[in-house]
Amino acid sequence: MVARLVIAAPSSGAGKTTVATGLMAAFAGRGLAVSPHKVGPDYIDPGYHALATGRPGRNLDSYMCGTGLVAPLFAHGSRGCDLAVVEGVMGLYDGAADQGELASTAQVSKLLKAPVVLVVDASSQSRSVAALVHGFASWDPEVRIGGVILNKVATDRHEHLLREALGESGVPVLGVLRRAPAVATPSRHLGLVPVAERQAAAVEAVAAQAEQVRAGCDLDALLALARSAPPLPDAPWEPALVPVAGRPVVAVAGGAAFTFSYAEHAELLTAAGAEVVAFDPLRDEELPEGTRGLVIGGGFPEVYGAELSANARLRKAVAELAASGAPVAAECAGLLYLARSLDGQPMCGVLDADARMSQRLTLGYRDAVAVSASPLAAAGARMRGHEFHRTVIEPGAGGAPAWGLRQPDVGVPPAGAESRARGRVEGFVQGGVHASYVHTHWAGVPEVARRFVEHCAR
Repeated sequence: MVARLVIAAPSSGAGKTTVATGLMAAFAGRGLAVSPHKVGPDYIDPGYHALATGRPGRNLDSYMCGTGLVAPLFAHGSRGCDLAVVEGVMGLYDGAADQGELASTAQVSKLLKAPVVLVVDASSQSRSVAALVHGFASWDPEVRIGGVILNKVATDRHEHLLREALGESGVPVLGVLRRAPAVATPSRHLGLVPVAERQAAAVEAVAAQAEQVRAGCDLDALLALARSAPPLPDAPWEPALVPVAGRPVVAVAGGAAFTFSYAEHAELLTAAGAEVVAFDPLRDEELPEGTRGLVIGGGFPEVYGAELSANARLRKAVAELAASGAPVAAECAGLLYLARSLDGQPMCGVLDADARMSQRLTLGYRDAVAVSASPLAAAGARMRGHEFHRTVIEPGAGGAPAWGLRQPDVGVPPAGAESRARGRVEGFVQGGVHASYVHTHWAGVPEVARRFVEHCAR
């Protein structure tokens, strides 16, 4: 049995990432093997979790993977660990729109039978904090709130007022954190700046977060709370696939421009018989030797457009691989990289499309059906995914659509992009290329990895 805590908050911006990452690093500093997890589709926070623990950050998403896989995926990621810390998403009870508790932190805490520590931004309240905590603790009797960490506390007097108010709530105060600019992580148009873009500064920030948590939190009480979680009956998830013969090389894009990936994808590709080799489109001028297939996940190519464009040799190699009919799976940033241009800068030119930054945020879960057969999915196959971007792509006449989206997009589409932006069809299938804005989690549909590797081996 793995001791475990879920770190939640009444709303976004309360300091969940700071507290969760600080706790991970502080417990790891005590010599514990700490397993880091994140509720929902976020790719950036797990990078900081990995830095704090030395283990891959893993996501627990009950919308994309299904409720039945949350505990097995947790058990898979936390195997051999002393403690698991799960950072929540948004507010404790917020989840997929119009889906009740689905994909909420509260639901995940129940599926994991894990106690919740509520991080409260106390900067603008005193006695009212007790009413807030009481409401969250009593809303769903199946959610066990085992303690509170008060964040952004101003003074000793402020702390006294908060503790006095909470003394009658029945929920113990397990930590008090003062305002500390040193622990802040910079943000931009899609959230925090990823670790890969600020490695040295990120190391310093995580160290500062750990020190703040050590100084302000009762680590012994938090560990005791984590150890009070009951055993989970679920067997760990396994990437169990019949491997394809021949061990085809599948190149997976990484580096600072392509930081969005789920650890299970590489595990599934390997289980399906592929030799997974990482490469960095910002630095490598050639694809890995013997590449038979290419996976380009999400990230921030818009930030590195000039550098990606300047690497003409690699852009040509990618275009030639795609033209040969080799399987290429591209999501979001990968879609932009395969386009003809991004904000006017030449990209790989695989797709008859041009991409540009937009003021409109496209955000939300997607229920998708494959419109066209591809190395990733058979026509009619259904998958769940997530979109999160501030770019738009203006397609030409080439290629067939990849997905029919069964939920409308959020936001107002730009003029001339009504049919795609509103979710009727989205993405591109062209030869062996499947390119789309939709991020998917293959653990819920492991046959995707087997199908992809089969096409690579042909």
